[in-house]
Amino acid sequence: MRVFLDDTRQPPDGYTLVRTAEEAIELLKSGSVTHLSLDHDLGIFTETGEVTGYNVVLWLEQAVVEGTLTPPEVITVHSSNPGARTKMELAIKSIRRLAEQDRQ
Repeated sequence: MRVFLDDTRQPPDGYTLVRTAEEAIELLKSGSVTHLSLDHDLGIFTETGEVTGYNVVLWLEQAVVEGTLTPPEVITVHSSNPGARTKMELAIKSIRRLAEQDRQ
């Protein structure tokens, strides 16, 4: 399954659109996500702060550390927020390193 997280954009052909971090995480939990494309700014605020695509990356990183999930083979960031993009891409590199360590 290919998942596209964004609050305003439409997904490319072949991707399943989700609008919230929670929806993305639920699909990741299924273990069937092969491609994940993330936006950062989702326009979602709770009493504990803003919920963003970075929350998905943090959740995924923790799941890999715990050994409960293998990350999707492709993870991309399509956010137009340059600072957030960089932060997310660094975290994705960390996820890849952690997953590689688990394979050894």
